[in-house]
Amino acid sequence: MSESQQHAEGPRTPAKRGGGDPATRGRTTIADGVVEKIAGLAARDVLGVHAMGSGLARTLGAVRDRVPGGGRSATATRGVKAEVGEVQTALDLEIVVDYGVSIAEVARSVRENVISAVERMTGLEVVEVNIAVSDVKLPDEEDEEEGAEPRLQ
Repeated sequence: MSESQQHAEGPRTPAKRGGGDPATRGRTTIADGVVEKIAGLAARDVLGVHAMGSGLARTLGAVRDRVPGGGRSATATRGVKAEVGEVQTALDLEIVVDYGVSIAEVARSVRENVISAVERMTGLEVVEVNIAVSDVKLPDEEDEEEGAEPRLQ
């Protein structure tokens, strides 16, 4: 074996492929529905939030939930609208609060929980969370879901 062949077949150092940080090699897009689900679940976790969405949306959602294949995932996004950009998102939430709670305190807690969850899970900056309180759940009121007859007997 000649010296030139030995040199060519000698120990190789792996050639560096690509350049820069792997996180910068491509683009990640997050659908509005993903952010809506995260925000909806985070809002429901707050004590004092009875339900999400307007009365009509909740009624239609209850009917849809009873239909086989009606989509349980729609429940998670009920009452939430997201606008998602490349690096920022804005959210509109419609909630129903329990009677007797401080609406201002519940709204503050919802904002904090939603912003924390969305930013942690998506990396998007949440620029605003608008909250509309559409109803108050009174202690003696039945839920639309509870008042309906069960599907199976």
